[in-house]
Amino acid sequence: MITRRGPPKVNHHMWPALLILISVVVGLIRILKGPTAADRMLAAQLFGTGGVAILLILAQAMQMPSLVDVALIYALLAAITMVVFVRRQWGSHENTGEMKDESH
Repeated sequence: MITRRGPPKVNHHMWPALLILISVVVGLIRILKGPTAADRMLAAQLFGTGGVAILLILAQAMQMPSLVDVALIYALLAAITMVVFVRRQWGSHENTGEMKDESH
């Protein structure tokens, strides 16, 4: 006889994930309003960090080790994205000390 199991209980893991999700939504406001490219870059890094944290919490809560692999890939992509962003923003003005600001 096959017994059906209900969804995994994740109640005490959901609150930290919800708080992280709220902080990511607040970061979206920073990306939209700016005012500088550095502010946008840090808010975008918050997306990567928050996404990885939520995936790791959910992996533990739902007992799905495959989500840890997804979180690691997401962390790698977020790091690569930041390197590309920094090289694009500050790479061409390395000798002058200036920074491109696309907010205006």
